[in-house]
Amino acid sequence: MFNQTVTLQPLADISAYTEGFEIVSAQIGSDGCMYVLLINQIPVQKRGRSESKDLKKTFTYKVLYFDDQDIEEVVIADQHFKYHYVQPLHRHLLLVGARCAYYGDGKYEMNVKVCDYEGNTIREFLLGDGIQSVQVTEQGTIWTSYFDEGVFGNNGWGEPIGAPGLVAWDENGNKRYEDQVSNIADCYALNVVKEEEVWFYYYTDFLLGCVSGGLEQPKVTFMNPEISGSSGFCTDGYHFLFDGGYGKSGDFILKKNEKPERLSTGHKVHFLNEKGEPLAPLTQDFRENRVLFSEGHFLYLVAIEDLL
Repeated sequence: MFNQTVTLQPLADISAYTEGFEIVSAQIGSDGCMYVLLINQIPVQKRGRSESKDLKKTFTYKVLYFDDQDIEEVVIADQHFKYHYVQPLHRHLLLVGARCAYYGDGKYEMNVKVCDYEGNTIREFLLGDGIQSVQVTEQGTIWTSYFDEGVFGNNGWGEPIGAPGLVAWDENGNKRYEDQVSNIADCYALNVVKEEEVWFYYYTDFLLGCVSGGLEQPKVTFMNPEISGSSGFCTDGYHFLFDGGYGKSGDFILKKNEKPERLSTGHKVHFLNEKGEPLAPLTQDFRENRVLFSEGHFLYLVAIEDLL
């Protein structure tokens, strides 16, 4: 297996928007735009204890979105819930929190908020606890994958919503599809290419699955990428770029589908930033054939075609 080194140039500098805020996530939308979720920094006392325990805790979020044009900003103030993901949903923004609690007697936290581009709340609903990934299609189908606590239950959820490990919803939070064939204990990675092509990778089998044919007549197929513990991948349909897996931070592996349901051994890829230093991203998001990195106040974007 040979090594390939690729130097990336920043796609965007968001430093003008980050004063007093920190990046929560940076994701690619179905529209091809980049979406960055930021939260205001919580004040910490000198002893290190968060002052938020003594205050009525509210958060201010910023959503930055752009393609190759100027960066636009949406401020969503006075929020009481911790959100981790943002995606475009038709003409609105979808904010999703990874965790939510069940209190019994039908009482629970709703971990999804739909906002307009003025920051106003349109509606809220529940997608369950333990969400690993969220990606929304152009037609508004919301795909969620779940890590182990979302599958087996925690935070009061005796019958967790995320028990299937992979679920699709409509724009109002009504279930449209759930995995029934993969025996998912922890869905490590999700890549929603389009309405009729959704890829996922899961523990314990470490198989790469694909839901094809649309939600009316879904077909699920599998292949073994022979990688353990990869946290993400992107694909152009023939090539697959994987995060290196357990204990291989900073390593990526590029494989190709040379035979039906079988990938090649592939080769390693290492990314450098514009200074020639190993890229050490705070976040990374895989969508279709691209991966978006955030490091410091810079965003970097690379497509599989750039590596061939």
